[in-house]
Amino acid sequence: MKLKLHNTLSGKLEEFVPVDANNVRMYVCGPTVYDRAHIGNARPAVVFDTLFRILQRIYSKVTYVRNITDIDDKIYKASTEKNIPIGKLTETTIKMYHEDMKALGVLPVTIEPKATEHIQDMIEFIQALVDNGSAYISNNHVYFDINSSQNYGELSKKNISDLISGARIEISENKKNPLDFVLWKPVNEKFNFGWDSPWGKGRPGWHIECSAMSKKYLGEIFDIHGGGADLIFPHHENEIAQTCALTKQKRMANYWIYNGHLNVNGIKMSKSLNNFVTVNELLKQYSGEVIRLTFLMTHYASQMNFCISMLEQAKNIIDRWYNAIRNIEIYETSEIFQDVFEALLDNMNTPKAIAILCAKVEQINKTKSSEFASVFINTCKTLLGLLQTPIPEWFCGTDKEKKGWIEAKIRERNLAKQAKDFATADAIRDELAKNSVIIEDTKDGTIWKIKT
Repeated sequence: MKLKLHNTLSGKLEEFVPVDANNVRMYVCGPTVYDRAHIGNARPAVVFDTLFRILQRIYSKVTYVRNITDIDDKIYKASTEKNIPIGKLTETTIKMYHEDMKALGVLPVTIEPKATEHIQDMIEFIQALVDNGSAYISNNHVYFDINSSQNYGELSKKNISDLISGARIEISENKKNPLDFVLWKPVNEKFNFGWDSPWGKGRPGWHIECSAMSKKYLGEIFDIHGGGADLIFPHHENEIAQTCALTKQKRMANYWIYNGHLNVNGIKMSKSLNNFVTVNELLKQYSGEVIRLTFLMTHYASQMNFCISMLEQAKNIIDRWYNAIRNIEIYETSEIFQDVFEALLDNMNTPKAIAILCAKVEQINKTKSSEFASVFINTCKTLLGLLQTPIPEWFCGTDKEKKGWIEAKIRERNLAKQAKDFATADAIRDELAKNSVIIEDTKDGTIWKIKT
């Protein structure tokens, strides 16, 4: 079975055929680093990490580029409000982003370019557009002329008149056309920060960043461009226009893949609505694997409603999986379950893959097969980024001091039971429960785990 993906550019489910099977190339828009990553940032990171894992299973080399946007008005605003130098703010935020994504099982990408490190590439890109007549200079700004783009609106499936009437576009008398977008803008009193250029001191527009970096690392035409559905217009539409105007190619990328919008409890996430949830906040209540599984339980292309009940459902599933393999000898294997892989090859159908794995857990519980359980774990790890936690750590945690206290309490309880002092034994069980420790008496002794 071949990998099939829904291509927003064509509007169809298509078999994936790479430009070069010896080096599959994918670009995904990364975070704007002014604050902690929220769950809206995390969803595409998990989605495209899963696609990265699938591609790596098929192809010998996959180049995955995910950029860092460290030039943005939100960054300058946060820097001013927090009284933190811009460089220090972005450095700290990038570090926190990496920590949060690692906790969610997101693999390091192949290349992670920062916008600030590619200013010269952007200037050269813009100059080439000015030179070939696709861009113009107006009042110290440089704008892209959308009339130079033959297929503008092809990705978003809208014509220019619809886009003008319904889009979030910057109105300016400097423009020839309302849809023309800025490639370079001058510094101003509010944000007096920028770089020297042929058009004066300023900074690049948002769209040019991704065009310059994707071209530098992946070439004029690459395989997959991904991101959240909110990026289709204007960001990706503008990327295509300016890149194709420079390269004179018909396409920038062959497949445009998007994860659906994310709501919280049925409402669009917003700080003003007090439903803005960061990954860091969630990690204080749930493990990274639980959060990751919560994302994977909804098909990537569908709108997702993130809520506590979904997290609890994911936690119960993960607990069942770990309980099934808890007392089975596991060995290293490269094998995976083909039916799970085929579900993922069918447009990344993670809900189906999870359902198949849940059924396999029942088989593990019946057979206690070491071979079957080992393949189960490897399938979860390599394809879905799950079951990454060492089994003892999942049940017992990593706090050595707390672990010692728990085991001492269990020994104390066992002595009380032997002395038929059941009141003391029950009191110890209650004390452990209050500290989120679940104990279970088995024929082989008392086992315990931390309630996650």
